[in-house]
Order: sequence, then C-alpha cells, then structure tokens
Amino acid sequence: MAKLHITRMGWTAYAIAAGVIVADQAVKHWILNIFDLPLRGSVPVAGPFHLTMVWNQGVSFGLLQAGHDLARWALAGFSLAVAFFLAGWARKTERPLLATALGLVIGGALGNLIDRVRFAAVADFLDFSRLYFPWVFNIADAGITVGVILLLADSLFGDSARK
Repeated sequence: MAKLHITRMGWTAYAIAAGVIVADQAVKHWILNIFDLPLRGSVPVAGPFHLTMVWNQGVSFGLLQAGHDLARWALAGFSLAVAFFLAGWARKTERPLLATALGLVIGGALGNLIDRVRFAAVADFLDFSRLYFPWVFNIADAGITVGVILLLADSLFGDSARK
C-alpha cells in the first residue's frame, strides 16, 4: 500500500480548517447556550452590527433552502464530499495562498455540516443588514467566502497562473 504523503502546506491547510471549525463551534456554543441568542432574537452590538438568531436550512447566506429531511441530508453529503475533495487537493499543494484558501473552505464546510447534523439547520447570527448586506451569517460562512475569494486570487495571480 502506498504511503500517503502530505506536504507542509497541506498540514497548514488542515490546521487552518481545524481552527475555523473550533472557532465556529465555540462561538456557536456561546451564542446558543450562554448568551442564549435564540431567546433574545436580535441584539444591537455596535453601530450597524447586530447579533440576530437565524436558523438557516439552506447553504451559505440562506440560498437553496432545504426544508425537507432528504434535502438536508443531501446538503450534508454534498458538504462532506466537497470537504474531502478539497482535503485531497490540499494534501498536495506547496502554495501558501492555496493552502490558506482550501483550509478556510474545508473548515467552513465542516463547521456548517456539524450544525446541519446536530440541529437540522445552520446557526447564523452575524447581522450587518443595516449596511445593505441582507444576509445573516456565521464564522463558517465567512471562512467559505474568504476561502473562495482567495481561491480565485490564487487562480488569477498565483504560481499556476504564471505558468
């Protein structure tokens, strides 16, 4: 059996993914169980920033709502498949920007997957809607979004784009 080789940047991607998962789940634990945001609904924090409890049955930013159990588990399976695919890609990378991007997306996908399995929905609570950003989101969503932006930057400006 061939030995599985993981590059140094691959380990970096995995560490970033783990960091996103831990941060996402720790903050969600605090929001749900200590601060008890579901009971409070929406709480002003600073200026246009509020904490607002939303249970999202769709994908990032409430897109593609999955109100049925079959759709919920299909989204969960898709998230897991994406995370495994990206983890395989991360395993081979030597590029820091790509490793960072992949780690953020993997961590975000798995953070939201945990919610989907535990709660049948994703806990969203970061609300900047007063700044014309209509979606309520969470740390995992932010990781996915920043990761995708970095993936695009890597594809446009990274080593692979120069060759």
